[in-house]
Amino acid sequence: MNPETESLHASEAGLSTIAEMSPEMTKQYLTFFLDGEEYGVDILGVQEIRGWEKPTVLPNSPSHVKGVINLRGTIVPITDLRERFCLDKKEYGPLTVVIVLHIHTDDKSQKVVGIVVDAVSDVYDILSGKIKSSPEVDHQASSEFIEGLYNVDEKMLILLDIDRLLAEEAEYSETA
Repeated sequence: MNPETESLHASEAGLSTIAEMSPEMTKQYLTFFLDGEEYGVDILGVQEIRGWEKPTVLPNSPSHVKGVINLRGTIVPITDLRERFCLDKKEYGPLTVVIVLHIHTDDKSQKVVGIVVDAVSDVYDILSGKIKSSPEVDHQASSEFIEGLYNVDEKMLILLDIDRLLAEEAEYSETA
């Protein structure tokens, strides 16, 4: 059957062509490691990846907020995701990086926040229809910051909803 005939038969049946019926949305995710687990964030929110540098400490901030840096005139709060996720602390080393992200806040503004991670891993093309929901394991365990789970080869990626996760830290972000 040629494409014109296929389209004609599909429209006669009240359907669109195959490409129009169910296009799978593909998004790219930057993945990184924390305590041996691989996490991912939507790459469209990534501004840059930087090596670790000691930030300016802010008094009375949560322990996972390591401080702020001045990034080309923008004050960027730096959050250690290990501490945010209540994982064991780890000394920062040569692979430790800060991923600088744009996040969207509840008031529809955009803020810049940095996250400290153990190491950057890869970029994956992920079909949105293949992302699995995170199971509720315990009524006290929170999965509100998890967008979903995705299998790649023999491993599982934890995809984060970075806007929800870092909303609190965005309060520290201001333009100088």
